[in-house]
This record gives sequence, structure tokens and C-alpha cells, in this order.
Amino acid sequence: MTLSPADASEGLPVWLEALHTSSRRLADTVASLSEQELKQPSMTGGWSIAQVLSHLGSAAEICTGLLERGIAGDETGPRREDLEPVWQRWNTLPPLAQRDAWLAADARHLRLLDSLDAAQQSQVRVPYFAGLLSAVVYAGYRLSEHSVHAWDIEAALTPGATIPAAEVGLLWERLDLVATRFRAADTLSRLGPAQLTIALTSPARTVLLDLSGELHLYPCEPAEPAGSVTGTAEAVLRLVYGRNRPTDEIQVSGAVTLADLKALFPGF
Repeated sequence: MTLSPADASEGLPVWLEALHTSSRRLADTVASLSEQELKQPSMTGGWSIAQVLSHLGSAAEICTGLLERGIAGDETGPRREDLEPVWQRWNTLPPLAQRDAWLAADARHLRLLDSLDAAQQSQVRVPYFAGLLSAVVYAGYRLSEHSVHAWDIEAALTPGATIPAAEVGLLWERLDLVATRFRAADTLSRLGPAQLTIALTSPARTVLLDLSGELHLYPCEPAEPAGSVTGTAEAVLRLVYGRNRPTDEIQVSGAVTLADLKALFPGF
């Protein structure tokens, strides 16, 4: 089996707390930025800090609507004809307005999640882009989006910034979903079939990276490893998200190189 999905070990309150923490941290980070500072590049290729906030804000607005559908029992998923006007409206906002609109949209989304009672937390199914999701799995998708894009902004402003350990721990629970979906098929074909040992530090943990027909992460040691990857859980997480930095202390040995892994996980 793959690494535990978001609803296998933690209830919704844990993910909600992490979402609130990530939101507060990012709000503090961007609160005093000038328009010129908001225009500077983020760690998301080609996007300014304001554009990352716009992306997070439009996503919060869209997700609030999807969550409202789920609460009402409506299983209608996102439709591109509904999404395009939202994206266009956010894209036309100036940088300061993008920041302020993100704050409002994010707060509204969190308030709606907070309002779910115990029965709703277990029964609601959100018609998300990945299909009908439980509230916990949905919150995992939102944390993944918010936490990593928050880092895109924080690291642009403060070199050496890292994703907080509590968020890293939660995101590792669902990292197989990301690794399986966002990998370069041509690089996977070139490197596989092979098994790699991922030796994590801070905290210590061993994971199997299986480069077969379908890439997967498994919470065990490989039987016949062709190589190894050693690094902090935070740095390896960002590597899988396509956000490796030259200063990250990741060691790769055996049949693959760090360049191979960066090509395998180009990011999004």
C-alpha cells in the first residue's frame, strides 16, 4: 500500500489547525509589503508574489463554492465555464488588491470549513477537481496547495525559509498522491524500473520510491535498492514538489542523480 492518505490517521481538526496556521503565517508575511515588493518574483516560476496570492485567492473562492455544493448535497464538480470568469477577474486586479482579496477569500473559506459540525465533517463529500472527497481528504488538498505556495512567497523574501515541521508531517502523509500525478513520464521511463531508498532525517524515516510503470512512495525499505536519497523530510518534500534549492542538503547515490530526480519531479 502507499503512504497513508489524509483521512487514514488524522481527523479534520488537525488539518484545519494547519490550514489556519499556514494562513496566519502568510498573512503576516505579506501584510506590510509595498506594491513594488508584491511585484517581485516568487519561487513559483514566472509568477510574482502578488500572482501567487491571486492564485491562492481565486482557488479559495472556487473552493468555497465547491464546499457549499458539498454541504448542500450537490455533486456537481467544477466546470471550466464557471472557473474562467473567476480567474480572469482575479488576474486583472492590481497587486495590492490581489493581496487584500486573497485575505478576504481565504478567511471566508476557512470560516465555512470551521462551521462544519461533527456529522457534516464525516458525511460531507466535496465535488473537487479530483472527484468527490471527504472533508478530511479535501482539507489535505487545500493544505498542500496553501502550504507550498506560501513557501513560494516566504522563500522569495527570506532565503533559507522552510515549510514548518507540523505541515511537513501532514503533507508527507499524502505525498504519494502528488508524486504519482506530477512526475515526468519520459524521465520515469528512462530511470525505471528501479527502487530507491529515501532516508529521511528530522524526523528519521525510511521510504521506498518505486520507479516502475507507475511511480509510488511506500512506507518501507526496498528489497533491492538501486540507489538512495538522503535529506530532511522538508527538503525531500520540496524536491517532489519541484522546489529543490541548490542549498538543500540532499545526497543522492547509486543509479540516479539529483538532476535525474529534479527532472522526474518538475513541479507545478
